[in-house]
Amino acid sequence: MTRSFSLAGLLRLRRLREDQAAGALAAANAGVHDAAMRTAHARDLLADTPAEVKNTAALNAINTARTASRSMLAELNALSALKRAAADESAAAFAAARSESVRIEKLETRHSDLLAQEDLRAEQLVLDEIASRSWHSAQNEVTA
Repeated sequence: MTRSFSLAGLLRLRRLREDQAAGALAAANAGVHDAAMRTAHARDLLADTPAEVKNTAALNAINTARTASRSMLAELNALSALKRAAADESAAAFAAARSESVRIEKLETRHSDLLAQEDLRAEQLVLDEIASRSWHSAQNEVTA
């Protein structure tokens, strides 16, 4: 058996793809967080709208502002939904990349285990040979 893992290059490539997918997932999650923060900020601004109206012009201005704010909130909610969908796609891509890496990692682990077994077997053969020689030499000394 070769001492080096023959799929090491493929494993490096798979890990690189996994790292890229993890970066894309982190960016998508940051986008979801940003959209959620913007929506929360817009809702806080809407909550601070004065409730006291002194004339019809003020009432019209408040009505216009609330209509614009509702439109803005609807756009922010749509943006949040898009960001969540993108994050879900990134999570799926990361999971796929991770599973591809895990398959090769399991092969690498199995290869390492087989190498360790071979090393232990070779070491045991050497120890058995040493023990056998010392036993035979002890037997020769006893009979001589």
